[in-house]
Amino acid sequence: MFVPSAFAQSATAPAGAGGFAGTLIGIAPLLLIFVAFYFLLIRPQQKRMKTLQASIASVKRGDTVVTSGGILGRVTKVEDAIVEVEIAPNTRVRVVKATIAEITTPAGAKPAND
Repeated sequence: MFVPSAFAQSATAPAGAGGFAGTLIGIAPLLLIFVAFYFLLIRPQQKRMKTLQASIASVKRGDTVVTSGGILGRVTKVEDAIVEVEIAPNTRVRVVKATIAEITTPAGAKPAND
């Protein structure tokens, strides 16, 4: 009624114009964005989490740790899922291994490059 029939109809259908090549060109930017996100964000984070999990599993007495709450201390006792950390002289707290955010070398040890 409002649109003349000449404008409403087209000579070729736009959906079938490109076929497989048109669909591939339409999806290619999305695939490129996903690949970029994988290599720039997802993969490095997975590697970091894997190394953190390995270091948490191998924590031993004498290591200096930082918890996710920001508490620094020296490990005095290691159990299956719990670590006892000395945060001050004669002050020990028990923390869950999963809350350890970082494991550093003991303060008395020399750096590897010296």
